[in-house]
Amino acid sequence: MKIEHLALWVEDLEATKTFYETYFEAEANELYHNPTKKFKSYFLTFTDGARLEIMQRADVTKRSSTEMLGWAHIAISVGSKEKVDELTDKLISDGYTCTSQPRLTGDGYYESVIEDPERNLIEITV
Repeated sequence: MKIEHLALWVEDLEATKTFYETYFEAEANELYHNPTKKFKSYFLTFTDGARLEIMQRADVTKRSSTEMLGWAHIAISVGSKEKVDELTDKLISDGYTCTSQPRLTGDGYYESVIEDPERNLIEITV
């Protein structure tokens, strides 16, 4: 078995798509739009085949606090400590929020944590 994809509600579909394409080499499919349900989505496919569906619907507008029960973050491996450092620096210089600078964690990961345009947390790991 494998996880086929994860899905994420977003306010700004195009900005979120561009973010994952620009910084994480994701490729988006064509926009899916169901006017009846006022639903739009993209599937973002990463180089290893993992997929993230980003979705928008007119009636999904409320956000909970950052820390809550449920999904906490996604982790994206970039392959090396140097790439973690480089990508983190690039995201910070481009104005994204870094909530944890690159470091070796107690459980053995080298990672940083940044927020995507929707304030979802992404661990950038080796």
